Amino acid sequence: MKNTPTSNKYVLNWIDEMASLCAPDKIVWIDGSTEQENALRDEACATGEMIRLNQEKLPGCYLHRTAINDVARVEGRTFICTREKADAGNINNWMHPDECKEKLTKLYRGSMRGKTMYVIPYSMGIVGSPFAKYGIELTDSIYVVLNMLIMTRVGNNVLDALGSSPDYIKGLHARAHLDEENRYIVHFPEENTIWSVNSGYGGNVLLGKKCFALRIASYLGRKENWMAEHMLILGVEYPDGETKYVCAAFPSACGKTNLAMLIPPEYYRKKGYKVHCVGDDIAWLRVGEDGRLWAVNPENGFFGVAPGTNEKTNPNALHTTLRDTIFTNVVHNTRENTVWWEGLDKNPPEDAIDWRGNPWDFRKYDKNDKSTCGAHPNSRFTARAQNCPCLSSEFNNPVGVPISAIIFGGRRAKTAPLVYQSTSWQNGTFVGSIMASETTAAASGEVGVVRRDPMAMRPFVGYDMGDYFAHWLAMGKLIPNPPKIFHVNWFRTDNEGNFIWPGFGENMRVIEWILKRCDSKVDARESAIGYLPYPEDICILELDGITRETIEQLLHVDVPSWLLDVENIRKFYAQVGERVPNELHAELDALEVRLKEM
Repeated sequence: MKNTPTSNKYVLNWIDEMASLCAPDKIVWIDGSTEQENALRDEACATGEMIRLNQEKLPGCYLHRTAINDVARVEGRTFICTREKADAGNINNWMHPDECKEKLTKLYRGSMRGKTMYVIPYSMGIVGSPFAKYGIELTDSIYVVLNMLIMTRVGNNVLDALGSSPDYIKGLHARAHLDEENRYIVHFPEENTIWSVNSGYGGNVLLGKKCFALRIASYLGRKENWMAEHMLILGVEYPDGETKYVCAAFPSACGKTNLAMLIPPEYYRKKGYKVHCVGDDIAWLRVGEDGRLWAVNPENGFFGVAPGTNEKTNPNALHTTLRDTIFTNVVHNTRENTVWWEGLDKNPPEDAIDWRGNPWDFRKYDKNDKSTCGAHPNSRFTARAQNCPCLSSEFNNPVGVPISAIIFGGRRAKTAPLVYQSTSWQNGTFVGSIMASETTAAASGEVGVVRRDPMAMRPFVGYDMGDYFAHWLAMGKLIPNPPKIFHVNWFRTDNEGNFIWPGFGENMRVIEWILKRCDSKVDARESAIGYLPYPEDICILELDGITRETIEQLLHVDVPSWLLDVENIRKFYAQVGERVPNELHAELDALEVRLKEM
């Protein structure tokens, strides 16, 4: 290769090898410049890969449609490829690296003939920071390039920071034939390598995101004594100007993005409280020199679900998308050359093209029939973090922010109370390991089926889940001043199935109690499951319809439900396998004893 921006032999030799396999007509290095980005946008619009939207109403915004068979992450086609099956664990799909490479090499061979191979040097985290990890993704998709320019920090400065080191993550992506029967997203954690083929959907092809920032990074974190977690990072600024930070992990459909960009209720705003978003999806955590746990968001943008995002549910997310955003699989309002999706507002466009590229008549939409949606239910926006109205001033701080609390959450109708605190780091690890949500009718046709999703990491741990639990326990011994660990449940229901807690911005009231506990400013009462608030310590001032009796109901520990849960947890631990630490089995046994004594 001529005129390359690096002389790193490990990088150049690997690119030569992959180019020989995929046979692109040419190779283009992505340098992070605005000029190159604009040229790629123009090329994508000229080929129809993207549509330039109304630049007066949506400056810098574009629309893209994926293939109709390629609209979401494919967990069944996602593999961890380790030499020993036990190291990938029972929760992950496993393939031997040799078998995987033999199978996928056939799919890659000649896949870029007639196309361009783009070389994307990118950093997860601030370039040069203690947290930073570097990657290079090779792709034949301009869409991938433009998304990676939003989601990560891309440019020649990454190559400069890497220098002559071999310590980078190798990512190869080829659209190939978009054949869903031969679609694979595979990780070789022992080789710092990710391969993706036959997909064009962001979650499968933006290799810096879940593939690197969670699956590979969780493996690296275990080796290097840090943590890669599926967590938002939130800052609460008090009226006196002090800011406290929390990390929170939630399974899908549990309000993670809404919490990340929370707007305090008017009662708190009048007092001078503010909330700042550091990250909405991923946190990397390290022990700081002061003995506390510090976190960064390794990403540089948001890859959010569009449907349901509106001025009421998440105005900060909506306003973030109003410029410099790539919309994927949403409705194209052709009259105004803008976008729309279900839940945006009550004014669907008259002249519209749906996510499949077909004319769409909103009058035929049936909310109970997903096939009539104008936007795909998993349609996305890729937006720059810098455009978020509530973005933290610490977003680009290379050492991150100190974490006071870690919050786990799930969607439980009866079992979990509104909030409780673990009794120790070990007990908190147990609380995270048993995280679960119950399915709704809309999700599966069966109501109340419990799906265990430890630390919201079930699809994203790059090695055995039992070893992941052990890493959590080991980290607790390395943190002199660890954050306190809590569990929340915004989704408690009454006997008619109605939510009792209002949620959204009112969740600030629970976060306030959590931070008071971290500062030892309020007491709590012991229960079988952990420390519970005294009802009077959850602020309900200016909160319509919520009384002290409501809070008591929300904090009630339903012993029969918990005892059923204990049996479910035992089955899940058995599924994870023999590497579940003995400490967690002991925590479960002790929980059962305490529940039976109530």
